[in-house]
Amino acid sequence: MITGDAWRRTAHERGDTVTITVDGEPVRACTGETVAAAMLTAGAAFEQDRNRAPRAPLCNMGTCFECAATVDGRPLTRTCLVPARAGMVIDTPGRL
Repeated sequence: MITGDAWRRTAHERGDTVTITVDGEPVRACTGETVAAAMLTAGAAFEQDRNRAPRAPLCNMGTCFECAATVDGRPLTRTCLVPARAGMVIDTPGRL
C-alpha cells in the first residue's frame, strides 16, 4: 500500500484561466493543462462513433488518437498532448 506523499498533485496551483474555442463554443482552461483536459472538464464532445455514442480520450498520453481534433487548423492533432493557451480554436466534427 502506498502512503504518505506518494499520491500528491504535481502542481500546487493551477495556471491562469484562458479561453479556448471548441466547435464555436467558449471553453475555460487553465494554462498548463492539456486541451483534452479542458474539453473533458467542460463536457465538450470529442467525436461520436457510428452509432452516435459519444467518444472521449482513452489513454491521455498520445497513443490512442481518440482525442484527435483539428487544433488551430492542424487536423488529427492529439489534444491530450497540446497545452491550452488563450485563443486556440478546436474543431471536432468530421474528424474520422
